[in-house]
Amino acid sequence: MKNTAAAKVLIIGSGIGGLSTAIILAGLGYDVTVIEKNSQPGGMMRSYVRQGVHCNVGLHYLGALDEGQVLRRCFDYLGITPDLPLIRMGEGGPVDRYLFSDKGLGIDSFDVPCGFADYEAGLHAAFPAQHRQIEALMTLLRGSVGQYEQLDFLYSERPAHSWLEQIEPLGAVLDRIGCCPGLRAVFGLPSVLIGVPPAVCPLFYHTMALASYLSSAWRLTSNGASMADTCVRRLISLGGKVLSGETVTRIRAKDGSVQGVTLESGEILHARLVIGAIHPKEIITLLADGHLKPSYRRRIQALTDTRGMTAVHALVPADQHPAIAHNLFAIRTEVSGDARDLLYMQLRPCEMPGKNLLSLITSGHDELWRRWRHTCTGRRGDGYIQAKTAFARRLIAQAEETMGPLSDVRLLDVSTPLTIRDWVNSPDGSAYGVMRSTRQMLSAALLNRTSVQGLFLAGQNVLSPGVLGTILGSLVTVQFVVGPERFRREVRI
Repeated sequence: MKNTAAAKVLIIGSGIGGLSTAIILAGLGYDVTVIEKNSQPGGMMRSYVRQGVHCNVGLHYLGALDEGQVLRRCFDYLGITPDLPLIRMGEGGPVDRYLFSDKGLGIDSFDVPCGFADYEAGLHAAFPAQHRQIEALMTLLRGSVGQYEQLDFLYSERPAHSWLEQIEPLGAVLDRIGCCPGLRAVFGLPSVLIGVPPAVCPLFYHTMALASYLSSAWRLTSNGASMADTCVRRLISLGGKVLSGETVTRIRAKDGSVQGVTLESGEILHARLVIGAIHPKEIITLLADGHLKPSYRRRIQALTDTRGMTAVHALVPADQHPAIAHNLFAIRTEVSGDARDLLYMQLRPCEMPGKNLLSLITSGHDELWRRWRHTCTGRRGDGYIQAKTAFARRLIAQAEETMGPLSDVRLLDVSTPLTIRDWVNSPDGSAYGVMRSTRQMLSAALLNRTSVQGLFLAGQNVLSPGVLGTILGSLVTVQFVVGPERFRREVRI
């Protein structure tokens, strides 16, 4: 029976950060309610439906999900593993295929396999003159893996950010080791995939992303909605609640302590613990002047965010265009080898018989959508639709340079940074929220805690992006809420 005296927690936002934090706290006996402004929970984790077909936005593949690996341990602790329909990638082929158009790299393509040994062997085969550099990179990679797999930052006495603040930028590491442009292009790409250029990407964030997919890579056999719904069901089974279609208009505080929230309907929800699992810049707009220290407000407002994304989803005949088991990346680089632009391509089965779903994702191209910046979704007019459609056709033509001619393409949907902005309240449609760059490690450190007692932050903004990074950030937030001693005693990942 549920403890009626349990401390109440209100969580704003139902992405993977909000839901994972809610599940953990509900399991620890808290009375948890998640508040979501959209009609369905899940944030960018949830796919949306066009013509009966689910289009994924923020969830395309997962790493480190094999037995005993770190994301699997997190999913096991959350109690969601058995209900996630997963299929392993990389069996009999690559997980990712990088395709380079710049001849100066000395390499046209590189297949990223599962497994550190196979990855290292692939690097040696592609760059035989870079033996020393590859050995040095793999040593760094394996060292970082051991660090995050053991989750020392959660269970040791050291502050969670202490071993992050001094990390050298990936670009400086590649320079120091003496990597050629081709090796730099291959090894450095995962940093770009999490929204941080190599020049300012802390080595740890890069290696965490790369190592997770080398450990094991997986796709959902269904869609992001199934994962969102699995998390919601788990939360409800623990006594938690989700309020969908409810917008928080004010975080209530008094004498330096949080008191609850006010909803757009006027209803007031009381709680001494509130967790914002949306962008920190949005959270501070919900607090009246005087409740936050001016220095904290300025610190949040000054944070640089990652760029937005534009995504295209289209249907193609399955008999003419069979599904591809791996991801494709068409990459344009600078002379140094750092990525200048890329196109992510995925071709996989979907709900519509006889059709496969083609998904294309590239940078936001903000300049194309600037004239509609002050409009909202569904009210941007025909000009916006025409601009999106024209851009989608250009992306499809670019994909054909890699995949060959695509016949009978039926366009389903195009999302822009404005779409993301309106959907999940991400400033300017930032895809990964706060940029975890070396230039703002100190200002972005410990975003989990605010200067208002009882108000905490969670979500992809507080530690690092991606499902793994976001859940690890949720664990850090829970540690602050319950205290380190109880956390070490009761939360065992």
